[in-house]
Amino acid sequence: MHRKQFIKHCGFVCAGATIGMSLLSGCASSKTVTGKIVDSDLIISTENFLAEKSAQSTYRKYIVVAHDQLRYPIYVYRFSDNEYYAVLMQCTHQGAELQAFGDRLQCPAHDSEFNFKGEVLNGPANESLRAFPIVIDNNLLKISLKHV
Repeated sequence: MHRKQFIKHCGFVCAGATIGMSLLSGCASSKTVTGKIVDSDLIISTENFLAEKSAQSTYRKYIVVAHDQLRYPIYVYRFSDNEYYAVLMQCTHQGAELQAFGDRLQCPAHDSEFNFKGEVLNGPANESLRAFPIVIDNNLLKISLKHV
């Protein structure tokens, strides 16, 4: 292969990779929302889980909820219309902020891994994540932040 062909080929590969990555990130079901704090509850709408509104609406499995007053975001997993689970996205090993990958949370520092309920799947972490009680009230999720 000649130099000119090699450079042209590399350009196409780089362009293709860039387009492919942007398409994949656009397909991700992850969503980050900002919650509202009222008293000791973090409040979000259940509509935040709606991925596509149509005759057959589709829902995200989880969302990440952030707020300026919280040091770490909260991962909220949706089982059904009336069953949700929320955990703090802080690794119990050394306190790094976790990253959400579908039904798993992973620590970028030491690769500890947790399931959607915050239970340890892989160490070095050996404690589950902090879970929060949730009350559903008129399509609002009220995540209790007491004892955070």
